[in-house]
Amino acid sequence: MFVHNITLRHYRNYGSLQLEGLGDVNLILGQNAQGKTNLVEALYCLAMTKSHRTSKDRELISFDAPDGAAYIEAEVRRRYGNLKLELTLSPQGKKAKINGLEQRRLSEFVGSLNVVMFAPEDLEIVKGTPGVRRRFLDMEIGQVQPSYLFHLQQYQKVLLQRGNLLKQLWGKKEAGGDMLEIWDAQLAEHGVKIVKKRKEFIKKLQVWAEEIHKGITNGGEELKLHYIPSFGEREEEDEAVLLDKFMLKLSQTREQEIRRGMTLTGPHRDDLSFFINGREASVYGSQGQQRTTALSLKLAEIELIHGEIGEYPVLLLDDVLSELDPYRQTQLIETFQSKVQTFITATGIESLNADKLKGAIQYRVHSGIIES
Repeated sequence: MFVHNITLRHYRNYGSLQLEGLGDVNLILGQNAQGKTNLVEALYCLAMTKSHRTSKDRELISFDAPDGAAYIEAEVRRRYGNLKLELTLSPQGKKAKINGLEQRRLSEFVGSLNVVMFAPEDLEIVKGTPGVRRRFLDMEIGQVQPSYLFHLQQYQKVLLQRGNLLKQLWGKKEAGGDMLEIWDAQLAEHGVKIVKKRKEFIKKLQVWAEEIHKGITNGGEELKLHYIPSFGEREEEDEAVLLDKFMLKLSQTREQEIRRGMTLTGPHRDDLSFFINGREASVYGSQGQQRTTALSLKLAEIELIHGEIGEYPVLLLDDVLSELDPYRQTQLIETFQSKVQTFITATGIESLNADKLKGAIQYRVHSGIIES
């Protein structure tokens, strides 16, 4: 997978940008707040139809955009041919096109360009809140399994409707059980699909992450991933069994949910934990161990996506190489060289292992203007 060029219009601080002739390794250099991260964010947004930094699309559109919209376009080489990808962001919503054809659903567009983003905030995957880890799972699984995004979207819609009903039932004598049972069935139908796909994904990610982590630590550490579901067992993968357990849990917590006005069971309450040599990394791991765990996960993602789709994704390294010691820098660089197109942002070449990055194309960014 290879991005030949990228065009931005009215995206963040880029009024107009067109980069052509992109290379295997692309260094985006410049001081802070000049637009380095905005460029790799645009690539991520083109892949996922959303930013990794904000949930508000309005923040991605330049204040002086004449039509109030931002535009991202790229030509991407896939093993089955070239694709022209276009994404328009406006207050009215998003429009996505593949080779000029508008896609009916964004989930049909996601997966046209596969990316792995590694940024300093990815340390939060290990030590942050459960919501951060769920988002990590949702974004990565959605890239390689579009059906996952469909079930996730449907689940979130049902979750909202069910929550509204629970709030209405508080203090009322009539139970409203019939309507609640309808929402329960729909919630469980989509929730079980989500949980099953998460378990399958984590099982595959575990294989790669464990091997990579062992290599980075010279065999000194063993990394294990544990999925923590709000119903059923961690290892249980049979859909029929999961469905029964989900429905049972919903019936058992119904009174409590009505009192609290929220759904207390389901994949929106699940979590993922990481263990190093049998000890939980978020609690007992040093910052170096937590950073190594995050690095292992990202490198594992690259191999997992390759295994799923037969192509390597594009790697986006946002101001992260300088955060790693020389040994970990080398491990990361040697992973992507010669097989993964990579975009690296940094304040300067002096913070990087320059000997390992010979042949990289360098771009300088200043106030939303890029010079090669």
